[in-house]
Order: sequence, then structure tokens, then C-alpha cells
Amino acid sequence: MILFLAARPVFPRPVVPRPLIPRPAGSCPARAQAAPPPARPAPRCGGPRRPGPYRRLFALPGTRAFTAAGLLARLPMGMLGVGAVLMIAGIRGSYALAGAVTATGLVATALAGPWTARLIDRHGQARAAVPATALAVLGSLSLLLCVHLRAPDWTLFASYAATATTPNTGGMSRARWAHLLRDDPAARHTAHSLEQALDELCFLLGPVLATLLCTGLAPEAGTAVAAALLLTGMLLFAARRDTEPPVAPPSAARARSPLRLPGIPPLLLTFVCTGAVFGSMEVVTLAYADAHGIRAAGGALLALQAAGSAAAGLAYGLLFPAAGPGARRFRRCITAMAALMWLPLLAAAAGGPAALAVALTAAGMATAPTMITGMGTGRSRTPAGRLNEGMTLAVTALLAGIAAGSATGGWAVEHLTGPGLGYAVPAAAAALALCTSLRRPA
Repeated sequence: MILFLAARPVFPRPVVPRPLIPRPAGSCPARAQAAPPPARPAPRCGGPRRPGPYRRLFALPGTRAFTAAGLLARLPMGMLGVGAVLMIAGIRGSYALAGAVTATGLVATALAGPWTARLIDRHGQARAAVPATALAVLGSLSLLLCVHLRAPDWTLFASYAATATTPNTGGMSRARWAHLLRDDPAARHTAHSLEQALDELCFLLGPVLATLLCTGLAPEAGTAVAAALLLTGMLLFAARRDTEPPVAPPSAARARSPLRLPGIPPLLLTFVCTGAVFGSMEVVTLAYADAHGIRAAGGALLALQAAGSAAAGLAYGLLFPAAGPGARRFRRCITAMAALMWLPLLAAAAGGPAALAVALTAAGMATAPTMITGMGTGRSRTPAGRLNEGMTLAVTALLAGIAAGSATGGWAVEHLTGPGLGYAVPAAAAALALCTSLRRPA
């Protein structure tokens, strides 16, 4: 707009008198009829247009490179768990062992994740994330060798626990956007929406890719490819030093832990309940598809939910949030999620798989806006010097909720009459998330 106004002339245009048209005899000579004004030329089409919000993000130097590298590095987060389960079950023949190993890795991640993020805040992304990634990749390769060579079971637990040092790539990407767009709240909102959509894309493509590799090539292929993608993506991500946020000063590094900050514990509890929605929804949907003889379509139903969430996240990024506290917007999004999570229960009880597919897509559309506003609220309550730690705590809370939701959803499927009633678990978890979000920070 400024360029448009600057291009306009600053001097007034000269007034050109209009030619007079002679009137026929007998008319009033004191008045003359002016010629009609010439028609305005039609506006030109095809002129330069203002780029959209997402194009303006990638107009910044280095943003395309670190976003692509970050996507490559975070794609394994949807592959490692599925790949480990299929590899252990395919070679050892025990889903119980596979589930126990992955559960151990989840607990280890919940314990080690915040410490890894704290090291990244203190020493920088490149210096801390690359060694942590190397250790996690060694753990994945050790798991592969122990399973292939039929080593004792305890070696599987120890190897998979080492993968807990995997850095939170999404949190590091959000920290870069927060640094680059520190003076532009609207662009930060768009960037966080993009990051959430990328997370949904990884959860959508990761399990599918791991399943295809493990079933089409070899049981070990999913874990091997995930480890290679993780290491390659992190090296490329860390190489973009031009967009890396500066290391926090010692005074900021010694600030209080985010767990002790006002408003963070209730927010993390809300994330636990939100994770329970995701974990229970996955188990219940797979059980529903298996009970209706469409086991192969279970992944497609979950993909529809993730696709609806990703589309809603991208659309939400185009809208600048209304004025007001971020916690208020967060509660509104959770309210919408709590209302939409009843749709799968109604569709499963009154309809069939087709109705359930539509309901899952609609329910997923509330997920990404909820996560975007929730992560934004957590970022605003966390000091800049401990931003990665705060974002990792949020992810850890989600993982804990996913584990609890998976266990609760599995119990509901086996003990309730009909697998469709299992959708009451994610609906109840969403309602509980709404209740926890109503608690105001101290």
C-alpha cells in the first residue's frame, strides 16, 4: 500500500474545461450543455499482487531450507514407533514384547526430552542437537541389530531407551520462527500454523511409510530408513546457522524451570488430556475397522482425521487471531474440539464406516487450531531463554496423554458392548481437557 501511494502524483492535475455543444435555435442561450465525461478505462488485470501469508514467510532468507530440513528430520517421529513394533513382532513374533519396548521408549522420552531441550537452549541448536541425534540414531541401529541377531530381550529395552535423546525438531523450528518474526505477531501466528500442519503431515505419512517399508522390503527397513532420515535431516537443519536463534545468556538459562511458572502446569495437564484424545482415537478406530472387516481401511480412516486437521491448520494460519488473551482463544478451540469429538460416537452408533469417515474428518478439523493456540499460549508464558524446554514439556505431556489414551481406549474396546462405544473415551478426554483449560493461571 505504501508503494502504491508513493507512485501517485503529488501535484494536482490541471483542470481541462469541457467543450460546449451548440444548442439548436430556440433553446435557452444562457445555459450550455456540457459534453458527457469520457468513460473510465477498465482497470488493468494481471498486475502485481501482494503475496499471501505463507509466501511472505518463505521470502525470508534461509526459511525454505530449514523448513525442508526440519520436515525431513521430524518425519521419523511417525515412523520409529510403528517401525519398531512391526520389526519386533515380525522377527520375534510377539506384539506384547513390541508394545513393552515402545512403552519403555516413551517413558524414557518423557524423562530425557526436557533435559535435551535444556541443553539446546543453553548451548545452541547446532552444538547440542547434533550429538543428541547421533546418540538416538545409534540406539535405533542397536535395536535393529539386537532384533536381527536375536539378542536377549533386555538389550531391546536398553537400545530403544537410547532413542529418547531425539531432539524436538518442531520446537526448534518454532524457536527459529519466533526469533525471525519477533516483531510481527501476525506472521508468527501463520508460522505456528504451518508448523502444526507439518506435524500433522508427519503423523499422516510416517506410519504409512513405515508400514510399506516393513511389509514390502524387510521388517528392519522401517527402522533403518527412519534413522537415516533423522540423521540427514538434523545435519541439514543444524547447518542453517543463519536462522538459528542466539544462545540464551547465562541469566536467562538460570531462570526458573517452566514447570514452576504460573499457568504452565494447568496447560500441561490440558495437553495430557488432549493427548489422550489422540491415543484413544487411534486404538478405537483401528478396532472399529477390524470389527467391521475392513482392517486395511483403519489407516485410511485415521488419515482422514489427520488430513482434516492439517487443512484446518493451514486455513487457521490465514486468519489473524482476534484481539484478546491467547488463553481465551485456546479455550474456545478446546470447546469446539470437545463438541466435535462426539460426532464419531454418534456416527459409529447410528451409521457405518462411511458416516464415521465424515465424522472423523470433521472432528480432526478442531485439532490443529487447538494445538496452534495451545502451543502459542505456552510460548507466551515461557521465557525466551528456555523456549525449547517449554515446547518439549508440551510434547512430553502430549506423549503421556497418548500413552494413557491408548491404554484406556484398548480397555474400552474390549469391555464395552461394541467397538463403536469406544469413541466415548476420546469424547470424555476432550471434555476433561475443556475442564482443565478453564482453570486460570495463578
